[in-house]
Amino acid sequence: MWFGKKETQLDRIKNKLSQAMHKDTAFSVFGASSHQYRVNEKLTAKGLADWQAHNQVTLPEPYAQFLTKVGNGGAGPYYGIYSIEKAASYTERQALLAKSVLHPGMIKEEWNHLIEPLTKDEDIPDEEYDEACNKVLGGMLCIGTQGCEYEIYLVLEGKHRGRIVYTSDFHPDHPFFFVYEDSFLDWYERWLDEIILDYDIGWFGSRLPGDENALIQIYQSAPNEETQAKALDGMFKFKKVSQPTLGFLKNIAEQSPKNRTTAIWLICKTSFDAGRKYLLELLQSDEHEGFLQALQILHASSKTVNLTEFIPVILQRLDRIHDPETLRYAGYILEDNGAITLQNFAPFLCHADPKMQTTAIYAARSCENKLGSWQIIEQMLMGGGPQVLNNSILYWGIIPHEKLLPYYKAVWPEYKSNPNFREKFIGCLRELHLPDDYFDKNES
Repeated sequence: MWFGKKETQLDRIKNKLSQAMHKDTAFSVFGASSHQYRVNEKLTAKGLADWQAHNQVTLPEPYAQFLTKVGNGGAGPYYGIYSIEKAASYTERQALLAKSVLHPGMIKEEWNHLIEPLTKDEDIPDEEYDEACNKVLGGMLCIGTQGCEYEIYLVLEGKHRGRIVYTSDFHPDHPFFFVYEDSFLDWYERWLDEIILDYDIGWFGSRLPGDENALIQIYQSAPNEETQAKALDGMFKFKKVSQPTLGFLKNIAEQSPKNRTTAIWLICKTSFDAGRKYLLELLQSDEHEGFLQALQILHASSKTVNLTEFIPVILQRLDRIHDPETLRYAGYILEDNGAITLQNFAPFLCHADPKMQTTAIYAARSCENKLGSWQIIEQMLMGGGPQVLNNSILYWGIIPHEKLLPYYKAVWPEYKSNPNFREKFIGCLRELHLPDDYFDKNES
């Protein structure tokens, strides 16, 4: 009796490519519009052999199988997989032939020492820079890009041969990231699975793989807090979760101070109504970090959720804000809900820190009737430096009040040659029934 051949991973990938294309017909997954889930023509066995002989490297078998059995590049994570020819053109030959020095779990000190020639302030000769760069990227092939400074490499030799590495610029304390899968095909198939399952995959591969149950099991059996944190972070790819998973997250929010805010993030992301009480608790607590994270969660949810009930709580707690980042997020939420006035933001507009003032000026840009609060504006300009005045002009325009004219007159020479700003200055004068050349008189 003939049972048919067993489906291989390559067969699954071909089938899942078709499923992914039908799932994401609008190409809404990041980068999908560039490849549209289509692969290039397959690389011939001779083409592969010739390329390897010419470049003096042997490609890891799973990647070589993809090139010859699925396609020579095309559809893939982010902007897709380069053809082997393009991959070679994006990889320095000296790096291609070098030994691989990177490894998973590289500590910051080791990484910083490795990239020191690339990050120190003084200039070094191009040859030395290239040599140091090729050492870091040694033994790897650039097979794709995530956009901007972020690239995708395949390790070609050594203990970690076949692994995928996400690279970026050479930033101290940030070693390059090895994805969790052991081979190219496992990584590629996971990408297809997560599209088909309708996961959020904006930063595909950077989080632990697994469904809800798998990640819960990892969390519960984790030997340390770091693994617990990774298990929770892996859940951010879920758009919705089951009731048992929601209960698991609520339990963490209520019993695990270390992971409380992460659990609340996840509850709100997947079921905002279930997270409302936790957000109110964070907003009303005395812990600054929790307050900031509550604001960040609310801001992230603001496009799809009515935040009206949170506005009075935030307004009551404005006196807890002492840094620009927290003020920025409070400003986003309050401004979206029309809750900012120059009166309630006066402490920030007149703050001793110019960064706080600038953040407040931006947040209050949509406030109506600024003219009615000219005293606050005068106090702000009186205590602030040139940056504060310039930012107020940039975001607010020119407020037509005679008490503010001396401040505007002081910077008029900087703006009068710019037609857009000149028009605003002149418009202010006309509202006050003053001549157009008022600011030019007695100009020194």
